[in-house]
Parts: sequence; C-alpha cells; structure tokens
Amino acid sequence: MRIAGQLAPWLTWGLVLPLVVLNGWLLLTAVKYLQPLVNILVIATVLSFLLDYPIKLLQSWGIRRSWAVLGVLLVALSGVTVAAITLVPVVLKQFNEFIIRLPNWLASGSAQLETLETWAQAHHIDLDLSGLAEQLTTTISRQLKTLTTQVLGLAVDTVSWAVDVLVTLVLTLYLVLFGERLWTGLFSWFPARLGTLIRQSLHRNFYNYFLGQATIAVILGTLMTLAFVLLQVPLALLFGLIIGLASLVPFGGAVAIIGISLLITLQNAWLGLKVFATALILGQMNEHLIAPRILGNVIGLNPVWIVLSLLLGTKLAGLLGLLIAVPVAGSIKSVAERLRQPSSPAVEPQRTEVMV
Repeated sequence: MRIAGQLAPWLTWGLVLPLVVLNGWLLLTAVKYLQPLVNILVIATVLSFLLDYPIKLLQSWGIRRSWAVLGVLLVALSGVTVAAITLVPVVLKQFNEFIIRLPNWLASGSAQLETLETWAQAHHIDLDLSGLAEQLTTTISRQLKTLTTQVLGLAVDTVSWAVDVLVTLVLTLYLVLFGERLWTGLFSWFPARLGTLIRQSLHRNFYNYFLGQATIAVILGTLMTLAFVLLQVPLALLFGLIIGLASLVPFGGAVAIIGISLLITLQNAWLGLKVFATALILGQMNEHLIAPRILGNVIGLNPVWIVLSLLLGTKLAGLLGLLIAVPVAGSIKSVAERLRQPSSPAVEPQRTEVMV
C-alpha cells in the first residue's frame, strides 16, 4: 500500500501530462488558424486594459465614465497623431540615410580591421582578421537584405495592415466600454477561487509589467538620444528610438546598445567606444536607480525563467509572444503559488478594475 501511495502521484502525472500536451497543441493549432484575429484581440485587450487606468483616475475625480473615456481616447489619439507628424518623417529619413551609409561603414570597418592586422604583423603578433572582416560584412549585408525585404513586404501589405489597425482600434474602444461585463462573464466559467486568482494575477502582472517597461523604455530612449546628440553620433534619433523600443523587452535594451555600438565602431572606433561607455553608464543608472523604483519585483521571476519565457513566447507567437511572454509567465507562477496554499484567502483586497 505504501508503494502504491508513493507511485500514485507519478502515475497521475503520467496520465495528465500527455493530455495537457495534446490540449496545448490543439490550442496552438487553433490560434495559428485564427490569425491575425488572435493578435488583434490580444493587442486590443492590452490597450484597453492600460487605457482603463487613466479613465478610472478621471472617474475618481468625479468625472462620468463616458466623458472620461472620451477624454482619454482623444488625448491618446492626439499623442499618436503628433508623433506621426513630427517623429515618423524624421525616423524614416534617418532610416533611409542609414541604408545609404551602411556600405561605407562596412568598408570602413574592414579597413580598420586590416590596419589592426598590419599593426599586429609588424609587432610579430599572430592575428588573422581578414576572415572576420569578410564574415562580418557578409552577415550584416544578409541581415540588411532581409530587413529591406520585410520593409517592402510591409509596404505591399499596407492596405491589409491599415484594416487590421482600424479593427484593433474599434475593438479597443468596445473593450474599454464593455470589457468589464465581458471578462466577468468569461471568468465565471472557472471555479470561483481559480477564476479570482487568474483574474487578479493577470491584472497585477500585465499592468505592472507594461507600465513599468514602457516608462523605463521612454526614459532610456530619451537619455540615449540626448547622449547621441551630444556625442554627435549620426542618426541619433533613429538609434535612440531603436534602443527605447528594444527596452520594452527584458534584456532588449542591452542587445540594442551592443549592436548600435558595433555599427558606430565600423565608422569610427573611438566614437563607438565612447558610445558604448556612455550607454553602459546610462544603462547601469537605469537598471540600479530608476528600474527598481518603477518596477521593483513586480514579476518575481528568476532571470533564467525570464529568458526561457521570452524564447518560448517568440517561438509560439513571434513578436507578440515576445511582448507578453513575461507577464504571462509571471501570472502562471503567481496562480501556481497561490494554489499551493489552500489556506490562503482566495480574494486579495483591491478595488474592482477592468481585467485582461
């Protein structure tokens, strides 16, 4: 009997695990079949979820919800319009200039490597950099061709993309207005305690993660753009925007900083070193002074699990999976920890808010 009692949990997991894997595979198949509708729904849900907070803030000031919704939407659309009019043309111009300059930067980088190899040979140092220069040029050229193809494909699919954006905006509006009843109805299908745990966990992780990452991305992108301007780095706005957008994903800012520093080093090694040193200092300030005050330990995931969740999210859902992988993983961890504590209260004291 003791052996049977010890084996029962293993036998249970042996039966449950294949069912979980099968159901997961069926779910992923259905998601791929329903694309891009699933992406539109997820993006609209996240947008409506974030927009609901300033709406509730205005409501706390005594403003009716309908007027609060109208005011927040007008401010959001105005901000997007101003950015589209002022920033987008400059960024597109700098991107086009980057495409033009890149061949010269590659040639300059190869010349610097050849100069370094000549100096090493003169000092009897065995250093072969010719193969590295050729490999670097080939890799960057291949990536540039891929990026150009993707941009051209985006231009061809502009009509379809515009329709998707319009549908996303309309769905966001409806979720802002009627999302509370929708999510309440959906979560009512779960057992009471489980539904409450999932709703609270998604609420906390998505809000803290996206608001915190967006704030950090804006701060780091702005600081890097100003630093690039002071250092007279070419295409300062484009590079600062890339770093800011990459910072929306954990470790993305660091990867972008290293890549941009290497690109600038191809043109001017000394300038590239200054850029890397400045970015390193600003990145450390952001990581140790700004980020802890904004994010704290909102997700509570080990860095190893963060990396694994990012890789898995990218594999399953591409860019969208990369963006939502960490809050989803944090939510799963929170629910699992709470379910392991049957004596803990099912409902945490907090005000009712629109849930994702």
